[in-house]
Amino acid sequence: MSEGAFDAVSFLERAVQTPSHESVEEMRALVVETLDRFGVDCEVVAGGCVLAEKRSDAPDDGPHLVANTHLDTVTPHVPFERGEATEDERGGSEDAGDAPEAVIRGRGSCDAKGPLAALLAGFLAADPERGRITLALTPDEESLSLGAAALTGRSPGTDDRLDGDLFLVGEPTGLDACTAAKGRFQGTVELSGTAAHAAEFAGANAVAAAEGALGAIRTFDDGADEHPQLGPPKLTPTVIEGGGATNQVPADCEITVDRRSVPPETAEGFRSSLADAVRASTPDDVGVEVALTDRESPFFEAFSTDPDNELVEAVAGAARSAGESVGLPADRGGAIRPFGAATEASYFAPAPTVVFGPGDLADEAGAVAHAEREYVRVREVEAAAKTVELAIGAVLGDAGGAGR
Repeated sequence: MSEGAFDAVSFLERAVQTPSHESVEEMRALVVETLDRFGVDCEVVAGGCVLAEKRSDAPDDGPHLVANTHLDTVTPHVPFERGEATEDERGGSEDAGDAPEAVIRGRGSCDAKGPLAALLAGFLAADPERGRITLALTPDEESLSLGAAALTGRSPGTDDRLDGDLFLVGEPTGLDACTAAKGRFQGTVELSGTAAHAAEFAGANAVAAAEGALGAIRTFDDGADEHPQLGPPKLTPTVIEGGGATNQVPADCEITVDRRSVPPETAEGFRSSLADAVRASTPDDVGVEVALTDRESPFFEAFSTDPDNELVEAVAGAARSAGESVGLPADRGGAIRPFGAATEASYFAPAPTVVFGPGDLADEAGAVAHAEREYVRVREVEAAAKTVELAIGAVLGDAGGAGR
């Protein structure tokens, strides 16, 4: 890179050393400072989102591509460290005689400051011939996603400020182009009976009624069609509470459930269907109420993008080319597959959306993202930055020739 050019790895080193687990103010300031240094105007909107845009001379002659990721990380903060990869971190990526693999460790290194560094690199390098590109960074993806909900018009009283045609979402995917993800809903099944002395044949036992409710949960997806990219949905009872005294017929029981949905199921559609199933499996003298857990922003619903979409092909092809250029193994990056976790990409559907970035949610040794051993390989950050640059050039053209 020429002197003064944006360096994704150097930015990532600064970003990982900038805590963003309790507040994103410092992290947001770093991004705004970086954009300003490269002559890009930006604004902070919708509860802390950062927006920046580059337009071609023909903004209506091409798509509006939105590059999105988040600024926040989970607690606690894990300090920055750059060093040689351990055997677990190499993951078989080194051949004998190769130079040691360098990694950056610390909370946020792969989720999602590594992807952020790559998106920034691609955005700053972009010089679109047609259409336009917006960089949209959100402040609270790891909690309630209030920023993204407001930015996309999903919150009451807000408008969609993005109106994108295509979305590239930064998350750790191992440099694969991820085209779908299951949704995540949380709800409660409340069973209400009638309290009585346990010695009497009286009352309506809400805890005993949980047997039928759990049966309905267990068989809820029997016969459900598998999604071609995501497979079957999944419903899991996770917490159960009921009763208040050891000698009393319990009047109340509550079961918390975790739902991993596939298209086209919506949160309300799931709630209504589960309520019907539990009601049919529960005694008439026990009341049934199924409710979604209160949340200030919408749940993440499942999304899927046609694997043949132009953005998918652009990202996957660019990842293979960029990976080869930095010496990554041939099987590392460039695959087209679903993503393993729910993300704010849900809010961008049904517009074609690809999730992409360096690093992994987990490796063969265990959890990586959200873990004390979080890391990302330096070569993958470099490859991801080049991938984004090439993909933007492929979708929007590139007046400077970088995408060709």
